[in-house]
Amino acid sequence: MKRPEILAPVASCEMLQAAFRAGADAVYLGIGKFNARQHANDFGTMTLADIVRECHVRGVAVHLALNTLVRQEEFPAAIAAAKQACDCGVDALIVQDLGLATAIRCAAPDMTLHASTQCSCHTPAGVDTLGKLGFSRVVLAREMSRDEISECVGRGVEIEVFAHGALCMCVSGQCYFSAMLGGRSGNRGLCAQTCRLPFAPADKCDKALEGRDAALSLRDLALYPYVQELAALGVDSLKIEGRRKRPEYVAAASAVYSTVADGNPPDGQLKDDLQSVFSRSGFTDGYYTGHRNAMFGVRRKEDVTAATGAIGRLQQLIRNERPRVPVTMTLSLTAGQPAVLTVVDTDGNCATVYGEVPLESERPLGTERITQQLSKTGGTPYHTGGVEIENIDGLSLPVAAINALRRNALDALTALRGNVRSVNWQQPTLPLGNTTERDEVWWVRLSDAGQMTETVAHAARVFFPLDTDPEILRTWADKTAVGVEIPRAMWGMEAEIRQRLTESKTAGAVAALCGNIGAIPLCIEAGLEPIGGFGLNVTNTGTAAALSSLGMAAVTLSQELTFSQMRQAWPGKVGALVYGRQPLMLVRACPRQGAVGCKGCDGKNGAIVDRMGVRFPLECHRKAAVEVLNSAPLWWADKPEELPPLDFKLLHFTTETAEEADRVLNAYWHGDPNPKQITRGLYRRGVE
Repeated sequence: MKRPEILAPVASCEMLQAAFRAGADAVYLGIGKFNARQHANDFGTMTLADIVRECHVRGVAVHLALNTLVRQEEFPAAIAAAKQACDCGVDALIVQDLGLATAIRCAAPDMTLHASTQCSCHTPAGVDTLGKLGFSRVVLAREMSRDEISECVGRGVEIEVFAHGALCMCVSGQCYFSAMLGGRSGNRGLCAQTCRLPFAPADKCDKALEGRDAALSLRDLALYPYVQELAALGVDSLKIEGRRKRPEYVAAASAVYSTVADGNPPDGQLKDDLQSVFSRSGFTDGYYTGHRNAMFGVRRKEDVTAATGAIGRLQQLIRNERPRVPVTMTLSLTAGQPAVLTVVDTDGNCATVYGEVPLESERPLGTERITQQLSKTGGTPYHTGGVEIENIDGLSLPVAAINALRRNALDALTALRGNVRSVNWQQPTLPLGNTTERDEVWWVRLSDAGQMTETVAHAARVFFPLDTDPEILRTWADKTAVGVEIPRAMWGMEAEIRQRLTESKTAGAVAALCGNIGAIPLCIEAGLEPIGGFGLNVTNTGTAAALSSLGMAAVTLSQELTFSQMRQAWPGKVGALVYGRQPLMLVRACPRQGAVGCKGCDGKNGAIVDRMGVRFPLECHRKAAVEVLNSAPLWWADKPEELPPLDFKLLHFTTETAEEADRVLNAYWHGDPNPKQITRGLYRRGVE
């Protein structure tokens, strides 16, 4: 059974030192603006090359996060950041944006790419698809159970799993709450942590239920009891969250997880200190074990107080250098010749240095004493895996000379290990779009087949939920082009989805709306035309082209683009969501169920309210996932002149009745008056 890599977060020199001294095998970090923790980096005068050098000397790998969405105008800067990483010899790049990943693969085929958890991958088909795009590792979504993780391993792609730290309430890459409410996008590294604010489940009158003000705040994840189980499943890397936390937190988590990965039980005090240094009402393993109702918690006063005593103890973990690199030493003593010491590491680096000429002595140092002196590697990253001494008969060196040989040899080895191993780079070009005329048709997405009417049938294409009765699809297939929507959350549902897609195709469906990377191959297998949903986060022509290469017939552009940013030449067919209660979060731990259970909720009448009493509806998808919807619908019927030229405009129905759906369509087609409460989304103001 292979030992999994322990991957630690770093955002400062102190955190970097804490990680490799406490036992982490690799670190991940961000430099500049294209990482998911833009404000978490403070390495002082250390450059990226310095960081890589310090880590490589110690046998620690460096993964650089370039895991934000990239807009078209930002592509040159993002490419420059990737080139810098290649120049500095970074071991892997963590990428969300498929356009950026494709460009890096073209420019630097030898650079290792890891698909960020922001890609929302949680199915075997998703892993396979990302592998086809050139990713050698996939960081799975955090919401997965042990069985779901097991289905994704052994597919020719390394699997990385978040094992410890803060849990986002929303599936990573599918959260638009911070962007919609405050203009700060989590997909662009500027999340305002809206979910940590007070939200409560609401009763039928939209009144917050007493004592339930943490409906979107989860406890921190802790999977150290399951490290050996994860290793047995075939997981390659265990990731620790926390680039915004203290060095002592990094030390505690790295020490606990590396100890367990080595097959040893962690010290009880160390486990207590790990929880004390940072937690939210304790830890949870709810997603992994499937017990999701007790996952909610907040950072309490007692949690903060508990950290005080732990800090001092944890600082002891990182006081001294960790001897993690084994070396073999060979000392050669020859009469009349300078002493020669050769040091070799397990990577094949070899350093040879020369010292004093040995002298004959009546009482020469024995091999045991010389071995003892050469093995004194304290304060360095090295430990001796073997010492060999040649031609010692009658010859001797002073202890000081032996010590000098050792120091000089290890310094020379350090210089070799720190040499930059750049990755070859050729400047890529971003795919250009076409300037053909757009069809500009109207498409409709329904959350319930009961919303379908004769008026809706006048849309060029109508997407029904995937679980719609095939007879209903067959009824409407004669009147309009019928499609189905594959759920963005497909936890362990691939077999069922395949069956339903086949049934839908037989019933007359011609297309499927795919909001997750894993949905695309399932759609194609069923013989349906794949249409990219907003969940694929298309913000540049490179991503649109990458999806097209997978067989995508058309894509919905990101809700975080402005209309002006959409006004460019796109490859293939593109559209935008122009009406609907926009999904703000895709969650697996239902905020209502976690507080009051499912009683009295039919999957459509649930809601949460914020501190001001604003209501955010919940849309339940067969208990597989819940959408947190915006409080007001997106509305552009009164401003048709502002809509950019697109191939399709998508109306996204959620809570509407059939009558309300008719009124909305008539408004967009005939210019009826606005509803009283609307939002323009981000199409004018954009996001940071």
